[in-house]
Amino acid sequence: MTNRPMLEIVSLQKRFGDNQILRDINLKVAKGELVFVIGPSGSGKSTLLRCCNRLEEPSGGDIVLDGRNIMSGTSRDLAQMRLKVGMVFQGFHLYPHMSVLKNVTLAQCKALKRSTADANARAMEMLEGVGLAHKAEAMPSELSGGQQQRVAIARALALDPLVMLFDEPTSALDPELVGSVLAVMKDLKAKGMTMLVVSHEMGFAREAADRVVFMDGGVIVEEGPPEEIFSNPKTDRARSFLSRVRG
Repeated sequence: MTNRPMLEIVSLQKRFGDNQILRDINLKVAKGELVFVIGPSGSGKSTLLRCCNRLEEPSGGDIVLDGRNIMSGTSRDLAQMRLKVGMVFQGFHLYPHMSVLKNVTLAQCKALKRSTADANARAMEMLEGVGLAHKAEAMPSELSGGQQQRVAIARALALDPLVMLFDEPTSALDPELVGSVLAVMKDLKAKGMTMLVVSHEMGFAREAADRVVFMDGGVIVEEGPPEEIFSNPKTDRARSFLSRVRG
């Protein structure tokens, strides 16, 4: 394994007008590492993720993906970089008028210029990986929320990303459907995918994360192994937050 991080966030700042959301964020994510970001609502967690692929434009700092600074370069460079950063949102963002298979092949054909045959083959491989190959011809409206989220994960994976970002991937799901999505994420970790996850699934963080980052007020307050953060947080802010959130 190289010593170079797969994703490095350097002195990241984000302001909306006079409101500073992120304040000098520094974070490294190693290849194959699952880093879990927790913290109260409004602490800047989702904004941090969205800055990592410039869905939100940082106000300052650098984002380095596999050794390449994505804050420099042309719009074409940015478009290519975004293909290497998969993102799964709270909402599933599937095209309702397209089948599951079409949802997973569309970006492959348009962005990667894959042939229909190659895109279909890759889509079926990814759908098999999330347990939904048998739903390839179904429409999104025929799927449960958990199934739709797993299709969204398959769609992101089909583009061969270097890093996967998950922004509250289970918060819109009924409790009984959460497990199927977390199982897919756990399988991705086992296969070596680099992942940065924002979620309130504390039990999953304890079990699967390599490192937990606690954010509050737009800063990283503390970070460390899950057992350290959950069992022996160093700061009053982390202790107060975790006393109210049980996983």
